[in-house]
Amino acid sequence: MVEHRTVETNGIRLHVAEEGEGPLVVLLHGFPECWYSWRHQFAPLAAAGYHVVAPDQRGYARSDRPEAIDAYTILHLVGDVIGLIHALGEERAVVIGHDWGAPVAWHTALLRPDVVRGVAGLSVPPQPRGSVPPLRAMHERYNGQFYWNYFQTPGVADAELAADPRTTFRRTLYAASGDNPRNNPPAQPLVRPGRGFLDAAEDPKELPSWLDESDIDAFVAEYREAGFTGGLNWYRNLDRNWELTAAWEGAALRVPSLYVTGDRDLVYAFPGMDRLIPALPQLVPGIRPPMILPGCGHWTQQERPAEVNAALLDFIGSL
Repeated sequence: MVEHRTVETNGIRLHVAEEGEGPLVVLLHGFPECWYSWRHQFAPLAAAGYHVVAPDQRGYARSDRPEAIDAYTILHLVGDVIGLIHALGEERAVVIGHDWGAPVAWHTALLRPDVVRGVAGLSVPPQPRGSVPPLRAMHERYNGQFYWNYFQTPGVADAELAADPRTTFRRTLYAASGDNPRNNPPAQPLVRPGRGFLDAAEDPKELPSWLDESDIDAFVAEYREAGFTGGLNWYRNLDRNWELTAAWEGAALRVPSLYVTGDRDLVYAFPGMDRLIPALPQLVPGIRPPMILPGCGHWTQQERPAEVNAALLDFIGSL
């Protein structure tokens, strides 16, 4: 049974959901999500003999939400994970992330390989540091219409997403799923001038089979007080992260690794992914061949829990 508590780490308080006993496995959610995104992973991993812990990351749901935008850099986020592992009384852990949680997991393994036994990323692969800041690159490529760029102005996307959280989650979860026919193949998420992030996402008449109204209720409840600003502040540090990680450019990620994605995931269609993903076994020592789930969209572990759980258990068991 999943239990909840608050853990102090890195100067803030994180809400965590946990189940099981044994070696520690940390699950890091993405945007706009929370601990609940891992609801299908707790019982199987705990039953296999692991202590499964999914925090609401900094800025999300029941965890602390610092006001300063620059309090959400990748170094803060990695610090939270390392501090959490130690606050739980452990020296090492397996770290698994989805969406934004994946870059946090990859960077935690890169910066602190002494603490990470193994690392897995869902949706977002480990990526070499680009030659120019990412926001500038996407602004130039998509004429300022890429959703990362739309998220930059404080208060704008925050207000749009918070106006009706139920509609936000229904539209966002369906729009990026493998069930949306527009994602075969996936298209780039652009925000047209004068429009909003949700304008291109329809509110489905029926939810996909992997998602029901009780799941929407859970996300809405977690965001009722928290809002979306904390998570959006992660995007507002993309260029700052590029500056802060300069010292690790070219550094090899050598921790045993696993990458899982769907062929209808919007990230799968990002510029350069068609070359990066097949090349991962050559670029990242110790990574398994990428696992590509046919027909799966962006919400990897929610859309395809059985296959993801089997892959995670096989990977963790091999460490």
